[in-house]
Amino acid sequence: MLSSSGSSLLWRSRTHVPAPPPRSSPPLKALSFPFSSSLWFIHRTTISPLSCSAESSSEIALAQSQPAPDFNPWSEFAQNVSGEWDGFGADFTCEGQPLELPESVVPEAFREWEVKVFDWQTQCPTLAQPNSLSFLYKSIKLLPTVGCEADAATRYSIDQRIIGGGKSSALAFSYSVTGSYVAVWPLRNNQLEVEHCLINPKDKESRVRIFQVVSLAETTNMSLQSVKVFCEQWYGPFRDGDQLGGCAIRSSGFAATPTTAASVVTGSWRVLLATTSFHASDFGCIQQVTGEKVIEIVREENDLLLLPQELWCSLQQGKDRERVFSVGWVFEPGHAITSSCVFSSDSKLKEVTMGRETALSDSLC
Repeated sequence: MLSSSGSSLLWRSRTHVPAPPPRSSPPLKALSFPFSSSLWFIHRTTISPLSCSAESSSEIALAQSQPAPDFNPWSEFAQNVSGEWDGFGADFTCEGQPLELPESVVPEAFREWEVKVFDWQTQCPTLAQPNSLSFLYKSIKLLPTVGCEADAATRYSIDQRIIGGGKSSALAFSYSVTGSYVAVWPLRNNQLEVEHCLINPKDKESRVRIFQVVSLAETTNMSLQSVKVFCEQWYGPFRDGDQLGGCAIRSSGFAATPTTAASVVTGSWRVLLATTSFHASDFGCIQQVTGEKVIEIVREENDLLLLPQELWCSLQQGKDRERVFSVGWVFEPGHAITSSCVFSSDSKLKEVTMGRETALSDSLC
C-alpha cells in the first residue's frame, strides 16, 4: 500500500469567497482511479471472465503512470465536492431502525393523521478552495413542512464542519478526486463520528453521506452507537445556503423505505482499492487515497447493518484487534462504491480505504 504524505492544514475565511465555476464533467481518470469509498475500491470494467467488459491491467497501469502535467488532485476534488447539496437526512439506531423526528417539530397536520415523520429536509452548502487545503460545509436541518413549502422552510439546526489551519475540527481527512471523502470528527462524551461521503460514479450530482457514531467508552472496544444518513443532490454552485432547492429537489424522504436486500450486498466482489495510511503525527492532516490495487473479497450478511437506498454499513474485527468501520452503496446492480476506516486496538486511526466494486456473478454478463 502506498500512502500520500501529510499536509499542513490551511484555513481561509468563508466570507467573500467566490463561488466555484459551474460544474463540468470530470476527466475519465477522475472516475476510474482514486475514488472515494471504503474497504473496497473497484474499477467497473476490471479484467475478469465474469465481467461484462474488460480493461487490461497494463492499460490501467499506463493511465496511472502518465498523469496530465497540470493535474492537481485537490483542485479536482474541490471542483467535484463544492456546491449546494440539498436532500433528506435520517437517524438510525445501531440495529438499523429509523428514528422518528421529535414531536415538537412535526406539523400538526401530520400528528392529527398519526403520520410518522422520520426524515429531515436538509441543505449542505460545501466549499473546498481549489488552491489551498481548506474545506468547509454546513449541514442544515429544516423544520418539516406540509406540501411544497420549501421556500418558507425554517432552519432547525446548523452543524458547521471545517478543515484547515487552526480552525480545523477533524482528526483526519482523506479524499478522492471524484469528490468523495472520509473524515473523522471528535464528539463530546468520548465519541467519534466517522463520516463517509460517496459520489455516484454514474451521476456526479448525486451523493450519500453516512455517519457512524462510535463510542470510545472503552478504548480497547470501540462500538457503533448509531448511524446518520444523508441522500443529497447537487443543486448549484456554492452560495452558502442562501437558497433552497425546494420542489426542484430530485429526491424524497427515504428512512421508512425498505432496507437493502442482503443478497444485493453479500457474496464475492472484485475491488479496485485505494488507500492512505495515518500515524500519530498525522493528527488533523489531509491525505489523498492512492496506490490502487485489485483484490477480491467475500462479504457475509452477519457483518452487515442494512439500510435503505441500497446502502449498508458494518463494524468488523480485524487483525491485531483492529476495528474496521465500513459503508457501501450499490449504485447500480452488481456495482458498488465503499469506504472504510481502520482503527488500531488503542483506537488510533491507521488507514482509510476507498473502493469501487464489481460483483463476481455470471448473471451480470
